[in-house]
Amino acid sequence: MLTRLESDIQEILLSEEEIEAKVKELGERISEDYQDRELVIVGVLRGAFLFLSDLIRHIKVPISVDFVAISSYGGYTESSGVVKIVKDLDESIEGRHILIVEDIVDTGLTLDYLLRIIRARKPASVKVCALLDKPTRRQVEVDIHYKGFEIPDKFVVGYGLDFNQRYRNLPFVGVLKPDVYAGK
Repeated sequence: MLTRLESDIQEILLSEEEIEAKVKELGERISEDYQDRELVIVGVLRGAFLFLSDLIRHIKVPISVDFVAISSYGGYTESSGVVKIVKDLDESIEGRHILIVEDIVDTGLTLDYLLRIIRARKPASVKVCALLDKPTRRQVEVDIHYKGFEIPDKFVVGYGLDFNQRYRNLPFVGVLKPDVYAGK
């Protein structure tokens, strides 16, 4: 039986099992790359919180976690291009190894903005881990050091990704039916 949220999904792009396997693989790669260093993981709220939560369970090196909240969408399906920090980091990152954890890299504008801000704070290193990458939409090139899945240019929700704050709790990544967001 489909739930009300699931009935709004056109197709499941990534199953719960596929996501789980990829998150474990990413955590193992990150652990290997940072085996002799402590890592500050910067989660980008709100979309990355589920991914980050699952990912850190697979990272086997000392970590601390901090969060930033950045806004560029509002209630729309397209980025406005105007990026602003809604919540900044709580800790200093100067001289520390930083891993930014992002749910999806689309145009690259938001991540590019965040990278510039982070680098200005003089960390020892900065890398990016993104669950999803939509390279066909890229307007600004950004390096994704740990990439989960490359996806087509479709509007996706689930596993932390939302539309108007809904669908985050779906355990998979699915394509939202266009009639659900039409007119927004």
